[in-house]
Amino acid sequence: MTIAELNLLDRSGFVEAVGWVFEHSPWVAERAFDARPFANLDALHAVMTEQVENATFAESLALLQAHPDLGARARLSPASTEEQAGAGLDSLTPGEFEQLHRLNAAYRNRFRFPFLLAVKGSTKHDVLRALQARIQSSPEDEYREALRQVYRIARFRLEDIVT
Repeated sequence: MTIAELNLLDRSGFVEAVGWVFEHSPWVAERAFDARPFANLDALHAVMTEQVENATFAESLALLQAHPDLGARARLSPASTEEQAGAGLDSLTPGEFEQLHRLNAAYRNRFRFPFLLAVKGSTKHDVLRALQARIQSSPEDEYREALRQVYRIARFRLEDIVT
């Protein structure tokens, strides 16, 4: 889909086309709709990111919490499944799976949301290293980093659908 085609969609079509980009949070696209027309992909991403930045803490926390744990053998959205497989998280050894599961649980317990990393271009070893490093962050710093990662994930997803 081109940016011009996206700009021509009505609200429901627009939300259907890009509402999934921020995991299980179509409200981001719903709020971004009124900023049309978008000049390009950068403008679209900037407006969508701005919607999250202007959201309440409860809304942005719910957005973070809507993401699955990395490497979890649970029901994932098609986009998350593909992204995690690209990083090798679908082929963890039993030991790696246990380590990731343990770190994910500790991270979630500490920060109240799952560990978020835009895994495109990463390996399972990169993911484990990042998780081990970031679990030491302050809650405030990690909240901001998690949002930055969500913005990167959304950007990658938009690049996949908007030409």
